[in-house]
Amino acid sequence: MYIKRILGIIVLLGIIGGGLFAAMVYRTFFNANTAFTEETVYVYVPTDASYAAVLEQLQPLLKDSDAFDAVARRKGYADRVRPGRYPLERGMNNNEIVNALRSRNTPLTVSFNNQERLEDLAGRIGAQIEADSASLLQAMTDPEFLKARGWTQDQALLPYLPNSYEFYWNTDAEAFRDRMLKEYDRYWTEERKQLARAQGLTPEQAIALAAVVHKETARPEERPRVAGVYLNRLKQGIPLQADPTVIFAIKKTTGRWDTVIKRVLYKDLELDSPYNTYMHKGVPPGPIFMPDLSAVNAVLRPERHNYLFFVADVENFGYHIFAETLAQHNRNKAQYIRWIDQQNIRR
Repeated sequence: MYIKRILGIIVLLGIIGGGLFAAMVYRTFFNANTAFTEETVYVYVPTDASYAAVLEQLQPLLKDSDAFDAVARRKGYADRVRPGRYPLERGMNNNEIVNALRSRNTPLTVSFNNQERLEDLAGRIGAQIEADSASLLQAMTDPEFLKARGWTQDQALLPYLPNSYEFYWNTDAEAFRDRMLKEYDRYWTEERKQLARAQGLTPEQAIALAAVVHKETARPEERPRVAGVYLNRLKQGIPLQADPTVIFAIKKTTGRWDTVIKRVLYKDLELDSPYNTYMHKGVPPGPIFMPDLSAVNAVLRPERHNYLFFVADVENFGYHIFAETLAQHNRNKAQYIRWIDQQNIRR
């Protein structure tokens, strides 16, 4: 009888102990363990990050990092850290957090607009994904990559069409570049290539000309008309004589990219640069800017007219006055010169 009583107590204690252990395990795995108030926060795990580095990043987000650590080790996450951007939701338990870090690498939207140089683009992208600006710039200007497309360094800006794209945060530089090349090729359908050929342009020339059109007018509705002017000049063998190309040539020659030039002077037109379209006929050797697709589409589908000239309309800012003859243009230009002199704009 005494032995049975002892055995009963032992069994009872075992049940109680097992229950307590089970309760402890349950709490460790399944009790909410987030310490943030936002609905969702993101954890960014760099490539080759150690588990210790991930745990350090998680500590401010957790009520009990030791409990998380126990679950992470139990589930094998500590030995299989994966890079990426992972969402954690308020109220998650340790089991859910580990599962999220293992399998919920979530893409983000990468956006960029009209950059003037690859250096600017690389900086913009490097602020949004893991790849840094230096590695991005190296990938973008890689001679072998450009050679494979038959492009020069002047054309290295071509494949980056301003828009918003979905990427994983841990995308590396070459993967970003190659994805943008695919987007470029996807844009240049056979129909668009035919439209470019109809204007006497290659896709590369169409984008280079679109950059000039975009720089000339900020009004998308006016771009087909401006594009028509430049295409008329190209077909007649007349230099484009586009001030934005001269401004670009000055910046490229001096290396002073932050220079603000509001007025092109006659002496600037003497700068011997392939981008000086007063001195050299045809389309510039590469884009002076990253044009909107509206500008590219304007070049592909220009307004048909006989205009060869245009100048800013000082009575309707943002728009231009167009002319078919030099005499008409000179009269239109006079009003602009008077206005710019009155504003005391010397450069």
